[in-house]
Amino acid sequence: MQSDICDSPISLDDPVLLDHWNGVITGFLSHGTQTPVHLGKVLEGAPDFAMGHAARGLFSLMMGRAELIAVAREAHEAALTALSRESAAPREKLWVQALGEWLQGRPSGAIAAMEAALRLQPRDTLSAKVSHAIRFVLGDARGMRASVEAVLDAHTIHPMRGYLLGCHAFTLEETGDYAAAERTGLRGLEHAPDDAWGLHAVAHVYDMTARPDAGIALIDDHKSAWDHCNNFRHHVWWHKALLHLDRGEMDVVLALYDQQIRADKTDDYRDIANATSLLMRLELDGMDVGDRWDELAAFSEARVEDGCLVFADLHYMLALSGARKGAAADAMCARFARDAIRHGEMAQRVADPGLAAVAGLHAFAEGRWDQAFQNLAAARASMQSIGGSHAQRDVFERMTIDAGLRAGRVERTALILAQRTDMRGGHQDRFAQIRAASISSARRIAAQ
Repeated sequence: MQSDICDSPISLDDPVLLDHWNGVITGFLSHGTQTPVHLGKVLEGAPDFAMGHAARGLFSLMMGRAELIAVAREAHEAALTALSRESAAPREKLWVQALGEWLQGRPSGAIAAMEAALRLQPRDTLSAKVSHAIRFVLGDARGMRASVEAVLDAHTIHPMRGYLLGCHAFTLEETGDYAAAERTGLRGLEHAPDDAWGLHAVAHVYDMTARPDAGIALIDDHKSAWDHCNNFRHHVWWHKALLHLDRGEMDVVLALYDQQIRADKTDDYRDIANATSLLMRLELDGMDVGDRWDELAAFSEARVEDGCLVFADLHYMLALSGARKGAAADAMCARFARDAIRHGEMAQRVADPGLAAVAGLHAFAEGRWDQAFQNLAAARASMQSIGGSHAQRDVFERMTIDAGLRAGRVERTALILAQRTDMRGGHQDRFAQIRAASISSARRIAAQ
């Protein structure tokens, strides 16, 4: 049995197909556009390659789209059929198991299968990245870090070392070790200059530590790390926009939105999240964004019943609220209520924090500031479980703080703002400085 670029056994004998499989690995690690092309070639040439079918299914589930669940189920059936026909390496069987677990509503079971694969093959960067990606969906920052650190030694000399360092940098940032995250991410880029994930990990550091100049320079100086990407490049542009927002350059942010972030009008939930959260930040800072909510709401109305990821749903809700789609927003709240009483790991997240969060967003859109604050504040303790990053979830923190200020809940809002600053290592960004000034002003008025 041959081995792939990660020194892991693979049941592909044809060297051409093995090259395509290695293309899947490097493409997935670098967020490249050719990943599905390579995977298609592999499955065309080796229809009984179970791991290839499992990869197709897992990659489909990561898209967070209801219609792709059927694709993932079809891929699982094909993988099981392939296992019955051909011998497969243990890792390949674990990938099929991982897909089955996720389809049964247990993404944590998929992670367990990937971790079992890593214990067998600690140099298997692909399985490490998949485990990393699923944990990201579940908001498991500490688990992401532990998983990567368990296989770091196996990647000391490894062709994929830079990509693993990029993953490590992101986990360091999400667990608050900002200095180490910056060092690790920059070192990773030396090994893998096309590692968009590692670049974006360092951009996260500069966002969290209020260093927008450094972040903008990083992105501008490392275009080779992300301009080759699939739609992940839109997310890098989003990071650049956040950094310009921290400098108060609102017109630059809006230009980036129009020319880059929404240059492709896709309905990928990650693209919708980029767009809606940026528009909301602009509105919170007093900017009129015109009719830009409308095209996002048109996509989001079609996703009201999706229910794949709470993270996605809350951003759809932002679009519905921004465009004043009251009936669709009501329907989203009703669907949350139905899903919250179901069983499964995602249903738990709908129940907490989803119900409180979606109610808070609805109230915010209608100007019911006290109700918005009470609900959004109640959701805060569990918000990490919806997945995404601190930077992505920060839009909800900002809305909570602004709702509290508008509702006159000065002291509770001051505590939340202080907690937000503490999470950022004590660094105050422009948002925090302005809101701290508002709190000081409110206190003075109250004292008088």
